[in-house]
Amino acid sequence: MECPRILIFESLDEMALKALQWLTEKTAAQDTVSVALSGGNTPQALFECIVKLDKGTVDWNKLLVFWGDERCVPPEHTDSNFRSAQKSILIPLDIPEEHIFRMQGEAEPEKEAARYSQLLAEHLTMVGGFPQFDLVLLGLGEDGHTASIFPGNDSLFATTQFCSVAKHPQSGQHRITLTGTVINHAAEVVFLVTGTPKAGIVSQIAETPELVHYPAAKVSPVSGKLTWLVDKSAASGLKT
Repeated sequence: MECPRILIFESLDEMALKALQWLTEKTAAQDTVSVALSGGNTPQALFECIVKLDKGTVDWNKLLVFWGDERCVPPEHTDSNFRSAQKSILIPLDIPEEHIFRMQGEAEPEKEAARYSQLLAEHLTMVGGFPQFDLVLLGLGEDGHTASIFPGNDSLFATTQFCSVAKHPQSGQHRITLTGTVINHAAEVVFLVTGTPKAGIVSQIAETPELVHYPAAKVSPVSGKLTWLVDKSAASGLKT
């Protein structure tokens, strides 16, 4: 894999402008653009900035919206990643309902992982035996997890499954998640990271990737296209 790009921004607005530029280019060049959204505070704040800064350059009708993970709760629950995205970006941008493919957190987890895997196979191009997203957006936990792949779940980067059931190590809450294998088959993967608490993990993954006990360190797209969008606080531990 090529070395990941690390782009440092002064503000979340600057980061959002970069995201808008990418989406403008992609929607201009393609009939549809498939995106797997992330939960977490940084992605949700970024989505709100995108809505605020949108000037009509993106054809939002071309977006096919999926999720990287979901908590096993109903869609109206405050923990639901779908609910957060619906409020922050899907409704404000009037994304067509038929282009929204949510993980059903209220369903039986194993059955939902199987259903969503089939859905991905039906709606995305298969590359190397795996569904390929145009873009996967990822957050970063303070324990180094990404999507709902937590420390100790390294097998999810070697599985042939598309989706799996995970359990949060502290709360015990069940979640549905894309596997690391599917994430690594995306055409492009982008981490969105803000805040000083993440600075140590960002620097370790960027500068000492042999620390593979962090799940986020195992994100290594086959395409070679991996970008970290970080604010100055999250980048404060980097040596260069």
